[in-house]
Amino acid sequence: MAVRRRLAYLAAVLTLLAGSGFAVDRWVWAPAMISTAGAGFDRPLPIPPLAPSHRDRHGRRVYDLRAQAGEHDFGAGPVRTEGFDGSYLGPTLRMARGEQVLVDVHDDLPEPTSVHWHGMRVPAAADGGPHQLIAPGSSWSASWRVDQPAATLWYHPHPHGATAQQVYRGLAGMIIVDDPATGSPALPHEYGVDDIPVIVQDKRFTADGRLDAANAPLAGIGLLGDTVAVNGVTGPFLPVVTRRVRLRLLNASNARTYDFGLTDGRRFALVGTDGGLLEAPVRLRRIMLSPGERAEIVVDLDPGRTEVLRSFPHPLGAGRLGDRFVGGDDTLDILQLRPAPVLRPGPDLPAVLAPLPLLTRDRAARTREFHLDDDAINGLPMDMDRVDARPIAGSTEIWRVVNDDGIPHNFHVHGVQFQVLTVAGAAPPPQLRGWKDTVFLPPGRPVELIMQFPRHPGPGVYMFHCHLLYHEDSGMMGQYAVIDPGS
Repeated sequence: MAVRRRLAYLAAVLTLLAGSGFAVDRWVWAPAMISTAGAGFDRPLPIPPLAPSHRDRHGRRVYDLRAQAGEHDFGAGPVRTEGFDGSYLGPTLRMARGEQVLVDVHDDLPEPTSVHWHGMRVPAAADGGPHQLIAPGSSWSASWRVDQPAATLWYHPHPHGATAQQVYRGLAGMIIVDDPATGSPALPHEYGVDDIPVIVQDKRFTADGRLDAANAPLAGIGLLGDTVAVNGVTGPFLPVVTRRVRLRLLNASNARTYDFGLTDGRRFALVGTDGGLLEAPVRLRRIMLSPGERAEIVVDLDPGRTEVLRSFPHPLGAGRLGDRFVGGDDTLDILQLRPAPVLRPGPDLPAVLAPLPLLTRDRAARTREFHLDDDAINGLPMDMDRVDARPIAGSTEIWRVVNDDGIPHNFHVHGVQFQVLTVAGAAPPPQLRGWKDTVFLPPGRPVELIMQFPRHPGPGVYMFHCHLLYHEDSGMMGQYAVIDPGS
């Protein structure tokens, strides 16, 4: 039964129960709303270490990652988790445009895994999707030339049918791409001081303290936690010593969409989205990120005055009843910023950040249409042996994507960055005008994406899918292969 039909059925049941005098509010309605506002911040925010690397004899920058099980303390005692090179999350991979990189990945888990470089333009054989599984006790190597603007990306597992559980247990990490031509020296850039990775995930714990991996009841979107962990800890605070701080926000949650803002209502500067810097800063009070999306924001702070980054209630397009059950009514404190009494000044934000060449409709060779509904795309659940699209290398296409369900979805395309042409027929808001690889899909409102497919050596397939991981694992995913002209 399609999710929207399940929600309609639920609404009818609740209406009947309420009409019969049943205490629906105490039974299901009130507990579905979560608030952690004012819960307190008592743990310093850990900064993921930069991954060590070395140059091999071919001049490649080489990283080693090891997926392993362990125990991690979120703040109430150790629980069983997984991570890269540690018990939870992984180090930040920092690399520069133009470098040839090699990542050796070792699987020390009791099950197969893979590692996908989310947002990275790589050959299909190095993409780390479900076709590049790593068996327990074995290794896999991926190599590519970094050829994209300065950006905040991330890495995570992608085994078909098991992605949600592995990411939830902690297998994820950030990637930072540096590029002088598309970066800005005027932005805060001292890693861990004024340039801060903020990896946001929601968790739920059982009565005996273990991670609870059960899907949220009545939601249809997978796991929704009642506790937020940032860089692996709950209730974090960040001591700040500079007037401006750059937060690299990553929504690494399984299903939850956040609407980030500061509790005093002050504006921040959005300077970058999934695929790199915007052409100019955009002043906002809120930035909504669905699972997999990133945003770089710069916050101006006052000496000695604490600020709180919070996720506020926000509409998700599922209606009054549906939004409550998919997290739209929740209020979640994320991170407290604690400025010192005296702050180090820095340069003003530049009026222009980076060049942003636009892909225009007249360049598109063709338009494709994708409808997401009932654990399928265009009526077809994921099939590892089926290729759903074959764009030509170097060509530009428009993909019109429609959420036909009554609940939230989003859309991630491997191997490329795209630009948003329209949302429901209108020009996109400023926060959607940069390079993107993942975009929220409001129910019933078509989103047009334009993308140019790069030329990479070797055959293989890339994924496109909903990045609510329960939906991805359940079959809301397809594959495309980039082919040579005339192939």
